[in-house]
Amino acid sequence: MAALNTTYFANFGAELAVVSMLPAFFESVFSISPTLAGMVAASFAVVNLFARPIGGVLSDSLGNRKRTMLMYMVGIAIGFFAMGFINATWPLWVAVAVTILCSLFVQGAEGATFAVIPFIKRNMTGQISGMAGAYGNVGAVVYLIIYSMVDSQTFFFILAGGAAFSFLYCLIFLKEPEGSFADE
Repeated sequence: MAALNTTYFANFGAELAVVSMLPAFFESVFSISPTLAGMVAASFAVVNLFARPIGGVLSDSLGNRKRTMLMYMVGIAIGFFAMGFINATWPLWVAVAVTILCSLFVQGAEGATFAVIPFIKRNMTGQISGMAGAYGNVGAVVYLIIYSMVDSQTFFFILAGGAAFSFLYCLIFLKEPEGSFADE
């Protein structure tokens, strides 16, 4: 259960923090209007409409929920690491493409997290879901407090570090749920 809390801290917590800071980031880095910055930054959140369900589908279909989760956490770490290098010398479209690619992993990991929850302990699905969800919100608060103390580049590297930590924690402690691919 704790492994899923770390994943939701690192994925949903990061999502909430990033959608809060991304418009100002694009506005300041690329010297664009607040309106355009908001529309560009919205690309991170819009990906939710399809990436989160895809995360659940991949978790259901790849035959190993733990491996799927680990794949997503590595993708998040790489995505935020790449975002840490975005600067004014980048073409805006490349920065947006990197942002969307990172978002695919962030949102997909959210779906993959909730694909595992029912198999941890079926009679506690609601409680486990509630705990994971709470850790996502706590992650957002923690990340935004950190953001208030560092620059944007450092912030993205910290988000990458959080995903890397979650990857290692899941690698060691997340057990493949028994019977999660058995016929009902």
